[in-house]
Amino acid sequence: MIKVLVIEDEKNIRENILELLQAENIQGIGASNGKIGVKLAREHKPDLIICDLMMPELDGYGVLTELKNDPKTATIPLIFLTAKETKDDIRKGMNLGADDYLTKPCTPEELLTAIATRLERNKIYIQQYEVERDRAKKLQKRVQELQMVTNTAEELLQKISLELRAPASNIAMALQMLKIAPSDEARERYLKILREENERQIAFLNQLSKLKELLTPENVNLLLLLTQKKN
Repeated sequence: MIKVLVIEDEKNIRENILELLQAENIQGIGASNGKIGVKLAREHKPDLIICDLMMPELDGYGVLTELKNDPKTATIPLIFLTAKETKDDIRKGMNLGADDYLTKPCTPEELLTAIATRLERNKIYIQQYEVERDRAKKLQKRVQELQMVTNTAEELLQKISLELRAPASNIAMALQMLKIAPSDEARERYLKILREENERQIAFLNQLSKLKELLTPENVNLLLLLTQKKN
């Protein structure tokens, strides 16, 4: 069942949203202020968070900042629910990583549409991430297998090993950054990096596979002899 955390200090609004979620077969979790909301987000890891902007204890911006700084909650989509909506407010929230804004009072249809849209986008992102992650794992396995071959001719293939490490490092970094990307734009940027590095590594591994076929013991010994003569 989908879990949605509602962080709202106004009891009536919070309970109305929770009732609406229950009617849609969505598990709702309520928090009466920002500090409690952050705690519940870490405990329950909801699929989405609806958060009031103006609250005592910890406001919506503070909640968003704490969640984005925690890898366990950084990718949870968040919708701000607020009676205050100016361009500066929206810009500030989006810069911090908010996914959407809804102005109070909003209709049940508006709220449910916003929830469905964010969940669908996050689902697509997760699917893309998993595809690229699995692809990267397979590539890393191929790299390890081919590096075992290069050990027999380490001097000759030192440059190849260096070439292999660069995309592997970029892939690892992109995978890590995807986990904590604060916005759709950032996620797309790191997905693009991941795709490009995967394609680069595929092309390089294809070339290396051809080289592997030539690295018979006889050829390796011959190349080593030629290298020693040049030195």
